[in-house]
Amino acid sequence: MNGNARMATWWSQAIMIGALVAAVLLPVGALGHRLGVWSFEAGFIFLAGGALLAVIAVLGGIAALIVALRTGRDADRPLLFVGLIVGAAIVALLLTQLSAARSVPPIHNISTDVSDPPAFDVAVGLRGANSNPIDYDIAAIAQVQQAAYPSIMPIVSDRTVVESFDRALEVVKSMGLEIVNVDQAAGRIEAVATSFWFGFKDDLVVRIRERGAGSVVDLRSVSRVGVSDLGVNAKRIEEFINRFNEA
Repeated sequence: MNGNARMATWWSQAIMIGALVAAVLLPVGALGHRLGVWSFEAGFIFLAGGALLAVIAVLGGIAALIVALRTGRDADRPLLFVGLIVGAAIVALLLTQLSAARSVPPIHNISTDVSDPPAFDVAVGLRGANSNPIDYDIAAIAQVQQAAYPSIMPIVSDRTVVESFDRALEVVKSMGLEIVNVDQAAGRIEAVATSFWFGFKDDLVVRIRERGAGSVVDLRSVSRVGVSDLGVNAKRIEEFINRFNEA
């Protein structure tokens, strides 16, 4: 083995460093937005940069590893393995997110009642000027939502309005959401959900109304930013429905 084979090449170092930088860019972009340092668009630029570096690390790492194995460059192998593993993990994570986005329609406003969606009150003033419109566009959304999420339906309960309101408030608290409005007279509860990494906020409203001797509970969950919500608003409503019906 010659002396050069015992020293790592610049390209193996570059591949490993590129993959590690990619691994840093993803959380930095997300946390920067969460802390209010930059907009979510800037955060996505970090995400795109990390994705590009990860792809380069994987493709370059495969080619470089083949060369290292054929030429007996043992010093390059550990660096290339690190670059490949880190890069592949990032690519797999991003592909998972892309698959989730492609599996649901590009909507972010979900309601159990598509003909008379629950109205927000306090949340309207919390969303900010650059947020998505809060109105539920029945013509554009209702049919798409019902085809994608047929289980999102009003909760028809034997509980009285007061009992359902108390139960709904208990469920919202158990889901770890930030409650911003509790109005028993109006039969309305409003809360905010915040995502872990980017700190994206979704607004939730629960409406409780009388129906015969019982009550009907409706919900609406709306993302403040973004086009597709990756299905999280529907999942939130489904979680509420399941918890509400547990007892």
